[in-house]
Amino acid sequence: MPEGDTLHRTAAGLRPYLVGRTVTAARAGGPGAVPQVDRIIGREIRSVEALGKNLLIRFDGDLELRTHLRMNGSWHRYRPGERWRRPPSRARLVLEVPGAVAVCFDAPVVELFEERAETLHPALGSLGPDLLAPDFDAAEAFRRLRAPERHDLSISAALLDQRALAGIGNIWRNETLFAERVDPLARVADVDDDTLRRLVATARRLLSESAGIAPRRADPMRVYRRTGRPCPRCGTAIRSDQLRGENPRTTYWCPTCQGRR
Repeated sequence: MPEGDTLHRTAAGLRPYLVGRTVTAARAGGPGAVPQVDRIIGREIRSVEALGKNLLIRFDGDLELRTHLRMNGSWHRYRPGERWRRPPSRARLVLEVPGAVAVCFDAPVVELFEERAETLHPALGSLGPDLLAPDFDAAEAFRRLRAPERHDLSISAALLDQRALAGIGNIWRNETLFAERVDPLARVADVDDDTLRRLVATARRLLSESAGIAPRRADPMRVYRRTGRPCPRCGTAIRSDQLRGENPRTTYWCPTCQGRR
């Protein structure tokens, strides 16, 4: 599933070709096609932003388009008349503006709503602080991780909870825990405050480096998809297991560097 860094790069790639331009044509396809997409025809695009793992396109007249790419979705940008790199049958949404065509392929979530409803939206309204936001609120992210409902969660599961902090996914969850030498199966309640704050800061740093917001210090891929290969710190074979719970994902860790303390 694309993480916040991917959505940030996607928004940055679309923004110069869409913002300030008027939609000349729009169409939706696929199962559950967004209704009344023709409402955005003739409207100027005001902004293209990433919020967590969501891409938000806002139009004048206070309309807002949300896509969530899940595992297989992606946005492409083409010149008018240019051949698409995926079959048209996989296009969930097509936006045409002067000089450009933006196509969203395979996204399971495409919806149009009034901008004033964003705070009440079941997915957007409950999001935690966005790790890539310029005004990221680390104290609020810490408070949400410490909330009673996450007390007995593993720290690995808690970091994936978008209601605690938005934008982190499986790659950077694993790499953050490895960087801070934290056992992924430890309960949130057993992680001390200083460590929890470091995890939040490291997650933000790794996503920012991957998104191109901050300079990359070194190759950040130390454990992700390295099952059985030697730990780059101590040489122990990297382990992996399926994380159970609300967000099932494979967890990768070094049993020596990240052993229980």
